[in-house]
Amino acid sequence: MANNKRDLFLKRRLRVRNKLRAMANGRARLSVHRSSKNISVQLIDDVKGVTIASASTLEKDLGVVGKNNVEAAAKIGAAIAERAKAAGIEECYFDRGGFLFHGKIKALADAAREGGLKF
Repeated sequence: MANNKRDLFLKRRLRVRNKLRAMANGRARLSVHRSSKNISVQLIDDVKGVTIASASTLEKDLGVVGKNNVEAAAKIGAAIAERAKAAGIEECYFDRGGFLFHGKIKALADAAREGGLKF
């Protein structure tokens, strides 16, 4: 079995997703994706299979177009918390995917918590 970076990432993503699915209880999922140039986050209702709200560094009105740093992650976290409240979502669970919970992912989660979302 090859333990290259991609395989380890996929194993971590499946492990996180399976643990969260067991505890979901019908709550929405806050899914994070980080690339080398952008950060995006979606609030997903898995029961209905729809995206409730989303935010990304590709949106021009947030003022962080094409940035992938901790400050941009914090702005995205605050934006998704505001949009979730507008959609009537107070509680969700945080799906970090296969990304480690530090740096940009942690900054996004902290900003979303400060914005009023409960994980």
